[in-house]
Amino acid sequence: MPESGKLRVAVAQIDCRLGDLEENAARHLRIVEFARRERVEVLLFPELSLTGYAVGPRTVEISMRRDSRILSELAGASTGMVTLLGFIEEGVAAQFHNSAMALRDGEVLFLHRKLNLATYGNLEEGKHFAAGRYLETFALDSRWRAGVLICADSWNPALTHLAMVHGTTLLMVPIASARDAVDATFSNPQGWDLSMRFYAMIYGVPILMANYATSQPSDTIEDQPAGLDFWGGSRIVDPFARPLAVAGGSTGGGPGLRGGQAGALPPADPARQQPGSDPARTGSPQRSGRGSAGKPPSLNEYAPNMSKNPWN
Repeated sequence: MPESGKLRVAVAQIDCRLGDLEENAARHLRIVEFARRERVEVLLFPELSLTGYAVGPRTVEISMRRDSRILSELAGASTGMVTLLGFIEEGVAAQFHNSAMALRDGEVLFLHRKLNLATYGNLEEGKHFAAGRYLETFALDSRWRAGVLICADSWNPALTHLAMVHGTTLLMVPIASARDAVDATFSNPQGWDLSMRFYAMIYGVPILMANYATSQPSDTIEDQPAGLDFWGGSRIVDPFARPLAVAGGSTGGGPGLRGGQAGALPPADPARQQPGSDPARTGSPQRSGRGSAGKPPSLNEYAPNMSKNPWN
């Protein structure tokens, strides 16, 4: 990746065929190819983007190991760019994880397992997944360091702070947020808008957030409610809490739509700050008290029991 101090980034707001790994992988490959043609350097997909969210009792059936064929193909397609996607990981000791994996040039760069499993309202993640135990960051190049928080991870301020303490200069937040996930009195769209702008402003980092956009029912899964309304709203927020790009509530008809129902969101040119134009470039990866090439403080100083990610 070029080390110019700026990154060309994009988020992919997609619809997902629930439980259909082959179809969803094909959509991912089309979007990755489109992003490569647009010279995107970092591409973010939503939470569990290869499987869909409300998989329920099919968790074991559609889980994958890290060396699966589908993940290998997507890694190979991510030439010269980082692709971060979501899948159900088959772990050790019969444990299954809601995981996000970063791929580049045929290799796995990083894996994050969701720590804060959403088990409230209409959400039952704790019933199907084992929680992760570690929070790490990874280098995009010598200047940029990425942190990953999957959906409800970012609703735990301690986890967000820990990611920043460990050197994050670009925060990536894949989510699967539906309007009716909690109850009718709570607005998920407003909550996510507020939290992403708050974290960007407080920590002075750009943030990528990718959500689904679909109103397809999930009543084919017996223990999930029908008609989850994933509201879209994927966005890129600059370090001053200004939205550089915000997607609407669908994958169709917008700029950058490629591959049928799969839509890649090209973020705005920061100079114009208008959604749906050229892929954005984030600014210099400096925060108060840290130089762009500075070494982040050791995680051992803050959380000794979270100091090493055993998957690597």
